[in-house]
Amino acid sequence: ASSELLTLGEAELNRIRGSAMAMIFQDPMTALNPHLTIGRQMSRVLERHRGLSRSDALAAAADMLDAVRVPEAKARLSQYPHEMSGGMRQRIMIATALLCRPSLLIADEPTTALDVTVQAQILELMADLQRELGTAVLLITHDMGVVAANCDRVLVMKDGVERETGDVGQIFAAPSDQYTKDLLAAVPRLDAASSAIKASGEAESPASSEPQSRVAGDRPRQPPLLSVDGLRVEFDAGRESLFGPRRALKAVDDVSFTLAPGETLGIVGESGCGKSTLARGVLQLLDDYSGRVAMLGDELGSLSAAALKARRADLQVVFQDPLASLNPRMTVGDIVAEPLRTFRPELSAQQRLEKVQALLTRVGLEPAHAYRYPHEFSGGQCQRIGIARALISEPQLVVCDEPVSALDVSVQAQVIDLLMSLQHELGLTLIFIAHDLAVVRHISHRVMVMYLGRIAEIAPSDRLYDGPLHPYTQALISAVPIPDPIVERERERRLLVGDVPSPLDPPSGCAFRTRCPLADTRCAAERPVLRSVGATQVACHAVPDEQR
Repeated sequence: ASSELLTLGEAELNRIRGSAMAMIFQDPMTALNPHLTIGRQMSRVLERHRGLSRSDALAAAADMLDAVRVPEAKARLSQYPHEMSGGMRQRIMIATALLCRPSLLIADEPTTALDVTVQAQILELMADLQRELGTAVLLITHDMGVVAANCDRVLVMKDGVERETGDVGQIFAAPSDQYTKDLLAAVPRLDAASSAIKASGEAESPASSEPQSRVAGDRPRQPPLLSVDGLRVEFDAGRESLFGPRRALKAVDDVSFTLAPGETLGIVGESGCGKSTLARGVLQLLDDYSGRVAMLGDELGSLSAAALKARRADLQVVFQDPLASLNPRMTVGDIVAEPLRTFRPELSAQQRLEKVQALLTRVGLEPAHAYRYPHEFSGGQCQRIGIARALISEPQLVVCDEPVSALDVSVQAQVIDLLMSLQHELGLTLIFIAHDLAVVRHISHRVMVMYLGRIAEIAPSDRLYDGPLHPYTQALISAVPIPDPIVERERERRLLVGDVPSPLDPPSGCAFRTRCPLADTRCAAERPVLRSVGATQVACHAVPDEQR
């Protein structure tokens, strides 16, 4: 019999929660108790709702972990959440939610914090379990590709109000509400390289213009602005035992590339592949590394402290979390003006204020915003403030480290469009790090794919997406959902299995061989070198020297 939940008391609701209705939360690390083992957390659900003994509950928990494809399920019961990867923790969250075989499963942004490959695995797992158990799923997400691939019906909301609802095919093919149209228009598509991101939600930046074509071959060759040669970054990971040898974690392992003035290099790969560490090496934010990083011919590692400080005016960064990177005790004007006080001490306070207000206007804010504090702004506005701070010193190179991953899709579109228009206007060179491959395709001239600290493939953007050579690149692209129900449900996928190996104990030979469907004995014995195959550079034994 159906129940009106809004009229039930707390005791009745507690009987329903976890048994007839369960929930998967967005961040499994904050939802799992760090003080309890996985087995204890899962067994408590069964003890409470099904009255099982501790031993029977642990056995049932192990069976459910096995059902959600957690390897060595029984051994996991004695482990703690921090000992597992993000994808493994999310699987454990799903297993816990399904222990009592609920009729309704609410999944609140279950893949937002995951890499695209793990996201694909989790969504496939949820679909399989839904078919097997007959569970209804309420999926909450801002990823329109995930909606297209996994939902039967869609409810679009804005400001707590229903804007549109209907069959997923009808909503995507012919949306009736303007907000739905704006959402779909704001989503960058992996299968549409030339489509421009259209902003919605906030006023468009006065500085924005129609984004230029992202084709690397339409610009004359120039001397490189940045040259990275043989960059290696290792961290001391201590000893595994009291008298054991010290271990080294190779975060970046022999990476070389060049970057031309005005070019955007996208860097993609799963978490832990070394993207952010590579950026820190380029920015000279590491105490120790080997290899050569040169800007306009000057080797940055050999500069004196004073010379490097002066050079930092040309090297700036936009961080992932806009609010966390802004000092809450400083006004926006002081935050943006801080680089001027360092690099342009000759300017008066009034001159600094004028420059700050002019730049705030350029990034789509108002001059009066200089007197307000970061907490008074939205996430998208805070990211615009971060961009203004990075640009105030008139840099030549800006590193964008996951600058839009924490933003909603419409705000994300505005920030990307702003970066592209500012690049066209100011001639900026960008390193753009992200896990969203559709966004990277939209903004980048070239794309570098990294795996476990090494380059797997690097190529012009359209070339890489239209004809990826490395099996890892193919799997990454295959895992990205396309916001079109017809296209998404008909295309073939090549999903990866397993997790990224530990960088403390990487596989011999090719680092990707433990997850590669093409691996053979040579892959285990010999590390592939990065070699040119047409316009692409790829590190894979299975790729022939010439394209057919």
